[in-house]
Amino acid sequence: MLDRAPQAKEQATEAKRPVEFRGAGFAPGGSRSSGWVALALVIAVWQLAGSAGWVNALFLPAPSAIAVAITKLATSGALWHHLSWSLLRIGTGWIIGTVAGVIVGFAIGLSGMARGVGITFISALFPIPKIALLPLLILWLGIGEEPKIATIALGVFFSTAISVYSGVDAVPRNLIRMAQSFNVPFHAIVRRVIWPGALPSILAGFRITASVALLLVVSAEMIGAEYGIGAFVLQAGNLMQTDQLLAGVVILSLFGLAVGKLINLLEARLLHWR
Repeated sequence: MLDRAPQAKEQATEAKRPVEFRGAGFAPGGSRSSGWVALALVIAVWQLAGSAGWVNALFLPAPSAIAVAITKLATSGALWHHLSWSLLRIGTGWIIGTVAGVIVGFAIGLSGMARGVGITFISALFPIPKIALLPLLILWLGIGEEPKIATIALGVFFSTAISVYSGVDAVPRNLIRMAQSFNVPFHAIVRRVIWPGALPSILAGFRITASVALLLVVSAEMIGAEYGIGAFVLQAGNLMQTDQLLAGVVILSLFGLAVGKLINLLEARLLHWR
């Protein structure tokens, strides 16, 4: 009996020991600094190539020249003027497209009739490049901000509707049937079961639509705008001011990183249960 006591304690200790994750390359987490280190190395090599004269500055300015161009734009106020117009168009178009996409996506996911009609129209209209509709929208809505905002809203709408519908459709049906067996009202099932289950797909759709809105606003501003990052990049390209052109590209990249970080924070707050 005395000999079995230490063995029992050892077995209890081994039972409480956490099991090592055996997912090999699928292990969660990772080094957060590795991406920034790789980016710094690329910028350092780029700067070295520009300083040594290996690359013609007209075709590819050095990062230091791009930083100087961004500083001049910021101090002159031109950067904030162009950026404010782009943010206004992106924000308005993204909100309109997202609200409409969430409503239609939930309707398609929850209603058989809406699914039959909505899937047909979305499948037919989604492949059309939304920027190709800008001339038609200008004809309908006039020359101004409305066509640009409508172009962004259309691009955001279809991607949002598809992601919301896919998220609703992916919710396990046994959870819905279990809630129905307890006579839970329909609105409570949508709020307590379907919405949390579809939220990961919806937030992933937000990440995609933010990039879509950025692409569309640049394209729309290049076609028919006096102010905005897209118009600034087009003007710099026409004048062969490659340092300012790449300055606009860097600003767009920084904006994309900021939006991605914001969505990461939103996911951490809303999906803390995962």
